[in-house]
Amino acid sequence: MAPDITLRNIENSPAPVGHYSHTTAAGGFVFISGQLPVSAEGEPQCDAPFEQQAALVLQNIEACLACAGVTKRHLVSVRVYITDISLWPLFNQIYAQWIGEHRPSRAVAGVAQLHYEAAIEVEAVALGE
Repeated sequence: MAPDITLRNIENSPAPVGHYSHTTAAGGFVFISGQLPVSAEGEPQCDAPFEQQAALVLQNIEACLACAGVTKRHLVSVRVYITDISLWPLFNQIYAQWIGEHRPSRAVAGVAQLHYEAAIEVEAVALGE
């Protein structure tokens, strides 16, 4: 018997450029693919200041949650990749304002390089409805 898996992409946004979906729902969870600072029109915004890149990535995470029928309050785990670990405190401020009082588990890793030369990428897991 095949597992019950639902693949979804954000409406009114370009389809992913690779072989993946924005979200995958399975086993009561929603898995959100890594989101980069790419506009709803599909244009990378990687020359923008870090604060704007981070805000756009979190906006994309929120759009993925919405297309899966859940909200930030459903997040259970968040993974953050940044190319300059010294920006971690700044990201933490931006993230805290975005997430509010909810505190899902989280990991932050410094990485050498991200696609499109982005400064940040975020992936997440949420509890589905």
